[in-house]
Amino acid sequence: MESKKCFCDTGLLFEDCCGLYLQGNQKAPSALALMRSRYSAYVIHNADYLLETTHVSERQYYSKEEILKWATSNKWQKLEILSFTENTVEFKAYFLDANQKPQIHYEFSTFKIENNSWYYLDGKFE
Repeated sequence: MESKKCFCDTGLLFEDCCGLYLQGNQKAPSALALMRSRYSAYVIHNADYLLETTHVSERQYYSKEEILKWATSNKWQKLEILSFTENTVEFKAYFLDANQKPQIHYEFSTFKIENNSWYYLDGKFE
């Protein structure tokens, strides 16, 4: 398989970036790395990873079917990191919707580390 740049716009190859986490070879070492890998999971339609990396207290609000519907109905174009701290990431995800109209998903996400693993906790949207 041809090596490709990672979807999260780090400039690294996918297998050396988000691929490490999405394939279960490593755990994301930071909230930022987890957020980037979650974006890549949307691009490649990996709903299992998205559910697994959502904090257990929040999983009841998400379904694999809804995640897949959102992931597959959009054409993900790029990720822009606006700011980040140890446990927050502010970003914009650019995509084309089902009608091929450009859209921007803005989110200020909060993450939590538990048992040496980072999890998505919640997000504020615009």
